[in-house]
Amino acid sequence: MGPLKGIKIIEMTGIGPGPFAGMLLADMGAEVIQVERASADYVIPDCNRRGKKSIVLDLKKDSEVVKLLKLIRQADVIFEGFRPGVMERLGIGPEICLEQNPKLIYGRMTGWGQSGPLSTAAGHDINYIAITGALYATGRKDSPPAPPLNLIGDYGGGAMFLVTGILAALLETQRSGLGQVIDVAMTEGTANLMSIFNTLDGIGQWNVNRASNLLDSGAHFYDCYETQDGLYISIGAIESKFYNLLIELAELDPALFSAQLSVKKWPELKSILKSVFLTKTRQEWCDIMEGTDVCFAPVLNYREAQSYAHNVARGSYINLDGIIQPAPAPKFSRTPSEVQHGSRQAGYDTTSILADWGVDD
Repeated sequence: MGPLKGIKIIEMTGIGPGPFAGMLLADMGAEVIQVERASADYVIPDCNRRGKKSIVLDLKKDSEVVKLLKLIRQADVIFEGFRPGVMERLGIGPEICLEQNPKLIYGRMTGWGQSGPLSTAAGHDINYIAITGALYATGRKDSPPAPPLNLIGDYGGGAMFLVTGILAALLETQRSGLGQVIDVAMTEGTANLMSIFNTLDGIGQWNVNRASNLLDSGAHFYDCYETQDGLYISIGAIESKFYNLLIELAELDPALFSAQLSVKKWPELKSILKSVFLTKTRQEWCDIMEGTDVCFAPVLNYREAQSYAHNVARGSYINLDGIIQPAPAPKFSRTPSEVQHGSRQAGYDTTSILADWGVDD
């Protein structure tokens, strides 16, 4: 019943952000066909394979390329995450595919983009976010930049921008009747995620020194603190009314903490807060602050998150293939997303897809 029901998408299976993007599209109702290699060692079960169908083709054989082109003629979207030139060498580059299907949306996602001096170089998330300022800004003052998992480049700057581009292009092709190529560079997606800091820098409210600003752990009222039991809580009391409530509930000295935005006092006030939060356990602080306007939350590990009361109430996680994993998001009121089925082995649907799509085997 998802909003993309009836949309046919071909995913040239890769790793990381590509499969994640395909999962999001499948959750929203699209028929996502993974094109895979028989020799590939895919992990089963895999959250990012849920809801998709799988077909195995040996694209080194001309006859198999022909089969894929016949599928492409009927598809709305194809996307891939290979280095520039790989799809062209296989005989399924954008020019050939758009000749077969002028309405086709052709998504291309790489770290560096399809052009530029680094476009053919190897890289990973940490490298892509390194050239945008995002990595430099992450971490503590007296430590090297801290890799924020691979969430920012691969998934935020890559997969989410690919999905956004595909959805926008699908809307546009309804008006024009023409397809197009989407060039997604994780570097550029990440740069866009950093736009608020360009704004703050431009108006003199941000500097390049790590852990010295409002949102990067420089401020005492926006940071994580250890509790008596060795766990952590998060505080984000930016607005004055929330900050005043923090002072009240943490039983802080109002006179000492009154100069909230005095940057010179931040280190001293942070040191005091560290001592205060060490006097109680995480649960004790939850009992005092959770659900209030302090802007407070316990810092959970990913397993704790699965059973956290708010997440349970919203159905934020599901159990599929024996793995507890995030439920489809966002939530739609009339055409709700849903997981169509669990992850499938490579080639599970080869015969049925070729038959259903009218391609002779």
